[in-house]
Amino acid sequence: SNSSEIQLVTILSTLHADRNVYPSAGVLFVHVLEREHFKGEFPPYPKPGDSSNDPITFNTNLMGYPDRPGWLRYIQRTSHSDGVLYGSPTAEHVGKATIIEIIAYNRRTFETARHNLVINIMSTEEYPLPYQAEFYIKNMNVEEMLASEVLGDFLGAVKNVWQPERLNAVNITSALDRGGRVPLPINNLKEGVYVMVGADVQFSSCLREVENFQNQLRCSQEMEPVISCDKKFRAQFDIDWCKINLVDITKMIMIHSNRPDPGTGVLPDIGGYNPPPESLKSRDFFADFLITLAVPSAVAMVLFSVLGYSMCCRREGVDKRNMQTPDIQLVHHSSIQKSTKELRSMSKNREISWPLSTLPVFSQSGEVVPPIHPDNYETTSMPLMQTQT
Repeated sequence: SNSSEIQLVTILSTLHADRNVYPSAGVLFVHVLEREHFKGEFPPYPKPGDSSNDPITFNTNLMGYPDRPGWLRYIQRTSHSDGVLYGSPTAEHVGKATIIEIIAYNRRTFETARHNLVINIMSTEEYPLPYQAEFYIKNMNVEEMLASEVLGDFLGAVKNVWQPERLNAVNITSALDRGGRVPLPINNLKEGVYVMVGADVQFSSCLREVENFQNQLRCSQEMEPVISCDKKFRAQFDIDWCKINLVDITKMIMIHSNRPDPGTGVLPDIGGYNPPPESLKSRDFFADFLITLAVPSAVAMVLFSVLGYSMCCRREGVDKRNMQTPDIQLVHHSSIQKSTKELRSMSKNREISWPLSTLPVFSQSGEVVPPIHPDNYETTSMPLMQTQT
């Protein structure tokens, strides 16, 4: 009933053999690698088994290079699911034929099959569309969003909100490629996906509701903003409106930087390797010897001689010290020394009080045993108590 039409320019192609595809710059390109079309190319397996459920994985790369172009991504969730090439080529790639090598691996038989995909990027004046809005969908994985039915439902919901004449998907990016975390394997959590949509008319009032002060405040407090048109998406798509990004490319300032020519990546030919001659020039190490060994050894010997003279040749001796000491001081020192010796000798012979453990004790016979007093106080060979008999 509506006169305006949604122009879905997203290219969905299926691989049957080496083929050419013609995506447009600024439009989402999706290419499905279906496992069913590769099974017939593998030779029959001699052992019994269900060949229809063989695990098949794909390896994709730019011909002559180990990886794909920067704008082209690839995803295959499991070996029993189809692979998907997707991305959004830019105007820089227009006119350049991009050949993608696709190698399929049968993980049961270890056989391989190889195809080529030639991507011819076309330039159109209609694309890219000037007004682009990027949505963050929390309840989708990228491979689910790339399905034509799901993508068509989302573009239909955006069309009801935006009301453009022309609408197309510009790009799809997994949240993991934008710094997101892998979700926990509980409650059927999804990775999340960013979907960029382009249109030819200004943004609708519903899309701009997130820019008002109340919704900005709610987003800063990690609360969901109040969007009037959210109910048109809520049934199938859980959109984080705080992360919506509205871009008007007509007001963007293009900055041209003078980048150096990357070149071919091959070093220039500077001739063959010229090794040094066999007869090398001799080198005199005498100067190095003097600096590293002779000079430190000489300094060490001088220091050793000064130290030895100070320690051995400068000692005065006892006789010289006594000669320089006054006689009265020597007499005092001698008297003190004699008195000290006399006191020490007297202390050995004086009477002392013996410990209580040496007092008389009774033996088993009832007789009193006198304590044993050693003649020499310093003798410790006698016990303090006599052994009872």
